[in-house]
Amino acid sequence: MFLCETGKPRVSRRVFEFTRQFLKVVYVCERKDVLIFTMASTDMEQKGQGSPKGVLEKVTSSHEGNAKWLHAHYDPYSTLYTFSSCIALADLHGDGDNKLIIANLGTGKYDMKLKVYKGTTLMTENTIIDLPTAVCTFFMDTHDPRTPAVAVASGPYIYVYKNLRPYFKFTLPPLDVNPVEQDLWNQAKEDKIDVQVLKEMLESLRADGSEGTLTVRSLRFLMLDPEDMPTFANLHKHSPLKRQTVITCMTTLKKSHSEEDAISCLVIGTESKDIYILDPEAFTVLTKMVLPSVPVFLDVTGLFDVEFRIVVSCRNGNIYSLKKGSKAPKYSIELSSQPVGLQRMGKNVVVGCMDQTLQCYTTKGKRLWVLTLPANVMTMEMMDYKSRGFKAIMVALDNCEVHVYNEKYLVNTIKTEDIVTGMKFGRFGREDGALVMTTKGGGLIVKILKRNSVFEEKDSRPGPPASQNQKLNIPKKTKLYVDQTMRERENAVTMHRMFQRDLYRLRLDAARSYVKALETSMTPMSADPLEPLKLSATVNGIGPSFKLTVNLQNTSSATPSINLLITFQYDEKLYQLQRSSIKVPLLVPGLNYAFQTLVECISDKAIADTIKVFVLRKGKSMPIITGNINMPVSEAQVVV
Repeated sequence: MFLCETGKPRVSRRVFEFTRQFLKVVYVCERKDVLIFTMASTDMEQKGQGSPKGVLEKVTSSHEGNAKWLHAHYDPYSTLYTFSSCIALADLHGDGDNKLIIANLGTGKYDMKLKVYKGTTLMTENTIIDLPTAVCTFFMDTHDPRTPAVAVASGPYIYVYKNLRPYFKFTLPPLDVNPVEQDLWNQAKEDKIDVQVLKEMLESLRADGSEGTLTVRSLRFLMLDPEDMPTFANLHKHSPLKRQTVITCMTTLKKSHSEEDAISCLVIGTESKDIYILDPEAFTVLTKMVLPSVPVFLDVTGLFDVEFRIVVSCRNGNIYSLKKGSKAPKYSIELSSQPVGLQRMGKNVVVGCMDQTLQCYTTKGKRLWVLTLPANVMTMEMMDYKSRGFKAIMVALDNCEVHVYNEKYLVNTIKTEDIVTGMKFGRFGREDGALVMTTKGGGLIVKILKRNSVFEEKDSRPGPPASQNQKLNIPKKTKLYVDQTMRERENAVTMHRMFQRDLYRLRLDAARSYVKALETSMTPMSADPLEPLKLSATVNGIGPSFKLTVNLQNTSSATPSINLLITFQYDEKLYQLQRSSIKVPLLVPGLNYAFQTLVECISDKAIADTIKVFVLRKGKSMPIITGNINMPVSEAQVVV
């Protein structure tokens, strides 16, 4: 379906031109100032699976909110089941008209095909023997006209098509067979061991952790029912034993020049935890690198003859970085969950994970930011709109939405009719800003970015202002700071020992003070579990007469306190108390009791002192609790 405003002739001409090139108009509806063109595939019309008007209503309802995109096409019955790694856009004939290349997974057992579309019309298709894992286009020579080749990774093979015809088939180098496994099959060939012994020995090999090194023949043999094993062994035991790996991911690397039509090398990851870089002309292995785990996503930058870097996301949940000349990864990034997609933004790596997060790291492993997404990530794609100089990350979610992120800011949301499983942004036909998407139900969606679309540099989600996300202007390190850090490095052991000594001394002094306070009862809370009391005191007045209030509380749960006495210790030259001792009645647990006495300041020197309050039990000299009251200066005694 196309949607354009009739009041803007430039946009209308562009849409009509795209319509003539790509699609068959079967229904036209004019409504107010909007023209809507709906296209239905020929198969859809013949099968009677839906009228154009029905497609129109379904697509129009989902178009609202996608103001930055023209909804060009939606066919829910395309039967295209694929992923982002199996979609490519390229000018296969050198006429400036980019074609859509899709490696269709079919049902998973049959109907795997390489399909090429001109617009939304199927041009050619080639049958693929095994499940495809990746598709990419690359220039393998400098011949005119400059047309790229198509490489399809399927099983242990790479099928190369030139001018849409089979051109070359590359097979991965075979791996070394486990010598114990080889010896077992040789003994079975010479009838030295029976099928039951062969099964038990192969199962013991697999139990020892050698499952990844067993050949396909042995693995299939162990999967069979016991009655089918003798037939399988007799059929295959005379054939030579081979161990072959399969391709898990593939991309391209420019060889010596960075132009778009420069010769490129193929970079492939295999199930045997290896990375191979292939020569584009002779298809020989130029470089081999070893990884700790099986690679699933690749991102390559640089030139093979100069300097390059390969960022690999592996099945163990880690990301590794490989440089030219390195046989093993130097840096490792540990993710919080398994990766679902990986894209490179400048010098940073953006990863979508299974825990509904989008994470950004530097190539050295420093995490820059993490975003929590509203749904699970299905796939990711780089949006490189070169005519505007705009780059963003497109993330497809399982809630039928595609989010566009510039850095960590959500700048656009595209609502789709079904869950998107694969997408590719680039030049399609003669349109630079085309977005091709395949859905979970096998549908095909084509959207075109409007030429007047502007993506704002702010987050479209509600939240705090952008000023909170601005980095602080941290000053550079001074010479004093550098000298101090050098001194700490050189005297690290001595400084640590001094710190430990001071820490132990501080703990010892604190323990001594605590024990002294418990022994002398110099605390407002009683440490004796038999006498759980709490003491507080306040002073009211401006002088020379003050009212001293002592609050006493029994903090026990059910035991009352009896035979208590409150006494005071003070300087008799400064103060005179109305009641120097107060007899305390029975204290009920939980209640607060207040006892008052008058304090008279008898000195005219304008000084103040401390009055100590003791709570004692009758017949004992050791106080239960003690309180210190800092008396204020008597204002009436101050000489102006």
